[in-house]
Amino acid sequence: MSCILHIETSTEVCSVAVSQDGASIFSKEDFNGPSHATVLGVFVDEALSFADSHAIPVDAVAVSCGPGSYTGLRIGVSMAKGICYGRNIPLIGLPTLEVMCVPVLLAHDLPEDALLCPMIDARRMEVYAAVYNRALKVQREIGADIVDENSYAEFLEKHPVYFFGNGAAKCKEKLTHPNAHFLENIHPLAKWMFPLAEKAMATQDFKDVAYFEPFYLKEFVASKPKKLL
Repeated sequence: MSCILHIETSTEVCSVAVSQDGASIFSKEDFNGPSHATVLGVFVDEALSFADSHAIPVDAVAVSCGPGSYTGLRIGVSMAKGICYGRNIPLIGLPTLEVMCVPVLLAHDLPEDALLCPMIDARRMEVYAAVYNRALKVQREIGADIVDENSYAEFLEKHPVYFFGNGAAKCKEKLTHPNAHFLENIHPLAKWMFPLAEKAMATQDFKDVAYFEPFYLKEFVASKPKKLL
């Protein structure tokens, strides 16, 4: 028996869920963000209160660790680490792009040779992306890609490639190869973390709570405030 608290704050969506042996017993999602600084604490309090009131001990905290929003990731990881410290339980860190693949694999009957390319919006024509096969084996490591007409050509020539996530829509006009397919409304949500977190729990693939940091991929660059006339 394992009970895991899941936290996902890598994009504008904030979500928290609790799983028991891989099944959902609590889930909250907010699509009106980004408002993680105010919403996350409320969701986590509700989730922990639910587990405690049902005498279900939380065995671990899983957090989506990036890439994504610098601020969102920092808030989510800080919350996860605080809970782990307070309850003396292990921390699980899950790559955000892998989390995004879970609903695609669950909801879509993909060809055997299909490849998955989750995309998180960065800026302009840039996305954080990686390429996986159906077994979630990495075919191309996570990178910050500036997408043009030739992007992912080596994969599109040989495989149907499914693009999704909040960075995919702006790439649709550029990626016009017949093997390029676009899926809509795919978000990294806490409830999609369940199978990945259960696997990490089974293998005791835990992070060092003291030193664990989000995977930002790129350093945060603060913009200069505009001068007032």
